[in-house]
Amino acid sequence: MPLRVRLTLWYGSALALVLIIFSVVLYAMTARNLRDAVDESLEDTATIAVRSLEERGFLPLLNERELLSQFPELARIDKFFQIFSPSGTITISSPNIKHHDVPLSRTALETAFSGHSIFESAKYPNEPPLRVISVPIMYRGNLLYIVQVGTSMETVGETLRRFLILLVVAMPIALAVSLAGGWFLAGRALRPVDEITLAAQRIAAGDLTQRLGMPPAQDEIGRLAATFNNMIGRLDASFRQIRQFTSDASHELRTPLTVMKGETDLILRRPRPLEDYKGVLESNLEEIDRMTRIVDELLFLSRADMGEVKMEALPVALEALVEDVHRQARLLGHDRNIEVVLGTIMPVVVQGDDLRLRELLLNLVENAMKYSHPGGKVEISLLRERQEARLAITDHGIGIAPSDHKKIFQRFFRTDVARAHTKKGTGLGLAICAWIADLHNGRVEVQSELGQGSIFTVVLPLAPSPP
Repeated sequence: MPLRVRLTLWYGSALALVLIIFSVVLYAMTARNLRDAVDESLEDTATIAVRSLEERGFLPLLNERELLSQFPELARIDKFFQIFSPSGTITISSPNIKHHDVPLSRTALETAFSGHSIFESAKYPNEPPLRVISVPIMYRGNLLYIVQVGTSMETVGETLRRFLILLVVAMPIALAVSLAGGWFLAGRALRPVDEITLAAQRIAAGDLTQRLGMPPAQDEIGRLAATFNNMIGRLDASFRQIRQFTSDASHELRTPLTVMKGETDLILRRPRPLEDYKGVLESNLEEIDRMTRIVDELLFLSRADMGEVKMEALPVALEALVEDVHRQARLLGHDRNIEVVLGTIMPVVVQGDDLRLRELLLNLVENAMKYSHPGGKVEISLLRERQEARLAITDHGIGIAPSDHKKIFQRFFRTDVARAHTKKGTGLGLAICAWIADLHNGRVEVQSELGQGSIFTVVLPLAPSPP
């Protein structure tokens, strides 16, 4: 069932229930108010009659003709009255009582002896319902008479009957108008949802450039459209990144394969000395090592993206880690004619994984040596600033253009200057460094100018102090 139909049906059902409850309550309140008005009128008439009788001294003897001439309100057309003796027999009655013949009930008689008034309803065959009040007249503490004033409820019944007809006729009309309005409003409210559906269908066909038009009102539909646009934007960026990643990975793996194939084809064209075969095999081994590093780093990043790389969260003394890495880097730098020195080293403890932090620092130091000039120097320093540890690796090599500072942390990205400087490298080392720093709630900052060297700074939060 379409959502618009369901909304309209739910709205119509709820409205119908509300209208029924409202009509029942309104009818009951109207009936109660009309009856209360009749009771109030009867009580006022009876009170006036009793008070007038007592004031004019017609007690204890009453004469019907004289009573009616003195109190014409007792002979009103819409009401009738009767005066009963304490035994329950009629003493005086108004002329129109002949049409009703209302006896005094036992309940009214017992109530009168207790000195209280009582309202009663009566219904006789072929007669409209009656409403009567019985009021006792006390004389010197004794019950002398019982004045009963009554009226027909025919007018009230007719009013309620017309009101019920009005409700029965008006309710379906109001419900029909409301359903039509609900159908129209549901269509207006769901129109943006239809646009979202059409856009989603176009996106499902592969067009991730599609975006929804933002409605002027920032309501639920507006927030849904904004969320949908943000989601599609992230998907578009992710797909672009995946396509770029696939292209870069293919390029990085194709290069060594091309070199290996070309050298192998060349060496096999004709018989050659043993040294030539040995040279080709050594070259192929270097390319295989490079592809192995690329595949290993790709597998690591893939496992990291899926959350399969386990990380410890233990206190790590960074100054000891820096000294260990410095000893390894000095040996590597000696082979490349690069001097690796220690700058200011402060005692710092962070919370993290010793193995991953060591890998982070070693990658940055190797990068610094790789892109330094022969005879250059790489400096490692460790400072503590407020609640952060700042581990800086400084080199005076080829440097990085400011426009490439953010790109260098992307996978497989290498600047043209870096590719010209050395063919070694996979373009994945800085991506791994950024991932390790982020996992430790830290970051990697870079300051560099082309041709003036670089400063890579790893910023990590300090370990909490023991209690």
